[in-house]
Amino acid sequence: MSVNRPTLRSALALAALLACGAAASAKTLVYCAEGSPENFTPALNTTGTSFDAAKPVYDHLTQFARGTTQVEPGLAESWTVSPDSKVFTFKLRKGVKFHSGVNGFTPTRDFNADDVVWSFERQWKPEHPYAKVSGGKYDYFADMGLKDDLVSIEKLDPYTVRLTLKKPNVTMLANLAMDFAAIHSAEYADFLAKGNRKEQFDQVPVGTGPFQFVAYQKDAVIRYKANPAYWGEKAKVDALVFAITTDPTARYSKLKAGECHVSAYPRPADLPEMQKDPLLKVISMPGLNIGYWAFNVQKPPLDKKEVRQALTMAIDKAALLKDVYMGAGTAAVNFIPPTMAAFNSTVKDYPYDPAKAKALLAKAGVKTPLDLDLWYMPVQRPYNPNAKRMAEMMQADLAKIGVNAKLVTYEWGEYRKRLQQGEPMTALFGWNGDNGDPDNFFFLHGCDAARPGGNNISKWCDKAYDAKLTQARTLTDAKARTKLYQEMQVMEHDAQPDDKIAHSVVFEVLRKEVVGYKQSPFNTHQFNGVELK
Repeated sequence: MSVNRPTLRSALALAALLACGAAASAKTLVYCAEGSPENFTPALNTTGTSFDAAKPVYDHLTQFARGTTQVEPGLAESWTVSPDSKVFTFKLRKGVKFHSGVNGFTPTRDFNADDVVWSFERQWKPEHPYAKVSGGKYDYFADMGLKDDLVSIEKLDPYTVRLTLKKPNVTMLANLAMDFAAIHSAEYADFLAKGNRKEQFDQVPVGTGPFQFVAYQKDAVIRYKANPAYWGEKAKVDALVFAITTDPTARYSKLKAGECHVSAYPRPADLPEMQKDPLLKVISMPGLNIGYWAFNVQKPPLDKKEVRQALTMAIDKAALLKDVYMGAGTAAVNFIPPTMAAFNSTVKDYPYDPAKAKALLAKAGVKTPLDLDLWYMPVQRPYNPNAKRMAEMMQADLAKIGVNAKLVTYEWGEYRKRLQQGEPMTALFGWNGDNGDPDNFFFLHGCDAARPGGNNISKWCDKAYDAKLTQARTLTDAKARTKLYQEMQVMEHDAQPDDKIAHSVVFEVLRKEVVGYKQSPFNTHQFNGVELK
C-alpha cells in the first residue's frame, strides 16, 4: 500500500468523508486523533501520537492489563527471571499469526523467536540490516541504558528467548511492555529488503496486533481492519479509523455530529458543556504525567543553579494552573506525580517570589536585562493543554525580573528533535509515564539520556544522582528503592534542572454508544474489546 501525499485541502476532505462514512457503520469505530504519526515503528519515536497510531498493529513480550499498570503475559506466555534480575527467559506463544496481505506480503510462518531477536537487535546492533533505516535513532532503547547494558538476546529454540543484562534490572518486565519493545516480523523485513523497499517497513506496518493496517492518508486519516486471527482480546468492531483532527474545537464538533466516537485532549473550557450533553460521556483520571519547563544547563548562565532557581521563583504557577489548566491539574513539586508511592512529600516547592528571584540573579552575577529563549509546544498535550498561552504568561512574569524571553516554536516533530539535540536555552515539555515505575520518570534526568538526541532535555548529568538511578534498578526491596528515589527527588529539587509545573487530570470524551473502552494510566488509546451499541 503506497503512502499518498495529497494537498491539505484534499486530505482534510478525505478525512471528513471517511469519518462520516465510517461513523455511519455500526461496526466501524472512529477515533479523533490529535495529530499525525511520524511513522509506524514505535522504537523510532518518543511521542504518544505516534505510539497510538502503531498500537493497534503490534504486540509485546509482556503487556499491561487494559486500563491498569499490571504486567501480564503478551507474546511471551510465561517467563523466568534469575535471582539477580540479570537473565530473563521467555516462553513464546505458539500459533500467533502475522497480518497477511499488507503491501503484498503473505507470511509463510507463525511468530517465533526470530522475530523477537530481530526486533531488539535492530535497536542494538549497528550492523543490523535495518539499523539505519528511517534515520536509525532508537532513543528509548539508548536513554534507558539498554544499548550498553544488554549482553545478549538469544534464540534458545523456536519458542524460547533469553535476554541477558550486564547489570540487574527489576524494571525490565514492565519496560518490555512499553511501545519501543514492539515485536516486528523478520520475514516481512526480508520480503521488503529483497524488493529494495526497506523504507516502507516503518510506513506500512505488519504486526500480530488486534487490528491490521490498511492505509494512511497523511495528515488526514489512518484506516485499520479487525484481525480475526488475533490471539488475545479480539476487536469487536470490523474497522478502526483514526480521523486526524488537530484542532480541539473541531474534534468536539465531530463528536457532537457523530463523526467520531472517541476523542482525547478536550479543551478544559469545553468540559462543562460536554458533561451536560446526554449524547456524550466524559471520563477522567489523575494523569501519570508531568508538565515542566526545562533549563539547558549547558548554556550559561543556566549552568548556575541559582539562576535556574531564580527563574522558577519568577513564575506564578498558581496563575498557570488557573488560566491554562482551568483547575484540571495540580501544582508539581517533584518529577513524579503524588499518586506514585515513591513521591517525596517532604520536598517543598519554590515560592512565587519575584523579589527573591531578582536577588538570586544578582547573587549569581547575572546582569539584567537578560535575554533568553522560551520554546513552547505547537500542539495540545495531556500534560499541557495550551503551551502557547502558558509561554505568554511566563514571558510576562519574566519581564518583571528583567528577563526578556523570546517565544519560539516549531512543527511538533521538528520541535522535539531540536529539544533533544539541546538547541534551546529553555523549553516547555512534558512526559507521560509508560509503565507505572518511578524509573520511567527518573531516567529522564539520567546521564544516558543527557546525550545529544536524548530525552534529558535539560542535559543535566549528576553522577551521584545517576549512581542512585542505576542502583535502584538492582533492588527488589520496594522500601529500599523508594528510599533512593526520595533522595533523588531532593537532589533534583536542589539542582532544579527544570521547573516542575503541573500534573494534569486527563480527560477523554466518548459518545454514549461506545461500550468497553478503558482509560489508560499511560494516556494511550486501545480499541480491541471496544464495541458500539
